[in-house]
Amino acid sequence: MNDAPGDIGKLRTYVQEMTRLVEAAGDDEDRMLAEGRELLAGLVAEDDWLPDEFTRPHPEHFQQYLLYCDPLERFSAVSFVWGPGQKTPVYDHTVWGLVGQLRGAERETPFTRGADGKLIMGEAAVMHPGDVTAVSPTIGDIHVVANDMADQTSISIHVYGANIGAVARHVFEPDTGEVKDFVSGYSSTVVPNLWDRSEAVRGAL
Repeated sequence: MNDAPGDIGKLRTYVQEMTRLVEAAGDDEDRMLAEGRELLAGLVAEDDWLPDEFTRPHPEHFQQYLLYCDPLERFSAVSFVWGPGQKTPVYDHTVWGLVGQLRGAERETPFTRGADGKLIMGEAAVMHPGDVTAVSPTIGDIHVVANDMADQTSISIHVYGANIGAVARHVFEPDTGEVKDFVSGYSSTVVPNLWDRSEAVRGAL
């Protein structure tokens, strides 16, 4: 059964495709990032499926809304919502991740660690709707992300190789290299209902 335009079924289909990919790819990170990038690009190619509850900014800090977590915690999907001027600290992920831009624009500045433990800033890049990028400890895992829009909300969809809200990660002080542990948690206590297809089934009777 095809999903109607604007239906949350687009997210449901994405979750199903990602589940198949995780099962097929296993620990093959190169495959996960390559094929996962294509799947996420398909999801963020259209901006008509994300429920309003998972698009709302906070006046003081960015929001990380859980959209789905695999029952075995092999991957999770979240919407990051940024008000004007909001940004992250310098932080890492410790697992692979994919980021697809849905609305607005975000500026990512990567960092690497020098031999002395201090951070070296890389070249910033701006993501626009439809763009997808990847992170992981093997290809680069430390960055700062900021809303690049001065007067509007930006939203991106992030997919990680774990239940990211429960992963022990790190925040870095860029001048000294000091490292602090953190666990992000989530900004919401609910997730979208992907599985109620009753209306479509009734309509097909």
